[in-house]
Amino acid sequence: MEVPSLGHNIGSPTSPCEGMIKNLSLEAIQLCERDGSKSQDSGIAEMEELPVPQNIKINNITCDSFKICWDMDPKSRDRITHYFIDLNKKENKNSNKFKHKDVPTKLVAKAVPLPMTVRGHWFLSPRTEYTVAVQTASKQSDGDYAVSEWSQIIEFCTADYSTVHLTQLLEKAEVIAGRMLTFSVFYRNQHKEYFDHARELQSGRMLPSVKDNSGSHGSPISGKLEGIFFCCNTEFNTGKPAQDSPYGRYRFQIAAEALFNPDTSLYFGDFYCMYTAYHYVILVLAPRGSPGDDFCKQRLPALDLADNRFLTCRQGEDGRLEFQHAQDVILEVIFTEPVGLAQGTVAEISGHQLMSLSTVNAKKDPSCKTCNISVGR
Repeated sequence: MEVPSLGHNIGSPTSPCEGMIKNLSLEAIQLCERDGSKSQDSGIAEMEELPVPQNIKINNITCDSFKICWDMDPKSRDRITHYFIDLNKKENKNSNKFKHKDVPTKLVAKAVPLPMTVRGHWFLSPRTEYTVAVQTASKQSDGDYAVSEWSQIIEFCTADYSTVHLTQLLEKAEVIAGRMLTFSVFYRNQHKEYFDHARELQSGRMLPSVKDNSGSHGSPISGKLEGIFFCCNTEFNTGKPAQDSPYGRYRFQIAAEALFNPDTSLYFGDFYCMYTAYHYVILVLAPRGSPGDDFCKQRLPALDLADNRFLTCRQGEDGRLEFQHAQDVILEVIFTEPVGLAQGTVAEISGHQLMSLSTVNAKKDPSCKTCNISVGR
């Protein structure tokens, strides 16, 4: 989208965002630096004072939209033709000098009935703190504007991805998941000290911890869901787990059916990459009825245990459970309950510790067309 270039005078070009913002018709989008007083644009005139928006309220917040309204003096409504909405990421509210030139922070909107919805993935990101302030404006016959003082600054935070957005990620991940390979164990690599600590201080159990901020910025499980990370990917030529790991030289290995069985719920959590050709899919395994299951039911798309493109559990002809994983994505499986070391084995691996492949707090590549959707990163 090409934004018309604006000089000192704010004219009234056709909205570059028409049809993209529900209830908010933008006439112009430009960067601004606000000092808390009247706008400094030379094309903005002064006349009889316009009312300053009072008691601003923001609600219906999603990952890429919000509704805004404020108290208005009924006597002044006929004079108000436009609203100026100054929107900034909270960390940059005092300066725009580091903002990319095509990221708008001032919205010039026609004075539609309140509340109005501000929507647009090109300047709103999920799970991000913003500040917003408003001016009322009256367009003059010469195309200039008379404006009020800026309102009080309000702070708010956009929401996580909804299940609708996660379903879009899920569908993108399905495209590249590849064929299914058989596996029989889940495994977790750590340093020796980690397992010693579990034995000595945690009654021989690995305990869930809060998921870090790796993956998509809008992921509803980052910083909230508690669980234990496991892997299940195998080498296609051996059918066994790889001997290399970025997380430590000691590996806990457990039979797949101990964590994944008909009494388990399976959820899709995320799809991302880290500026490399590798793509990662996060899945969540939660025993049915557990707190982790209740958490995920409200936030994540559920997957059919026997029929999905990432991780399956089916009953074979002999009555035993059979397991498969997708070949072309790296699966990160979160199990939401404690796991006893006695349920499996711990042994040292023979391969290398490849630290460059660690996904701890890894940031998602925002430019990747394969794993991004059009609502932030």
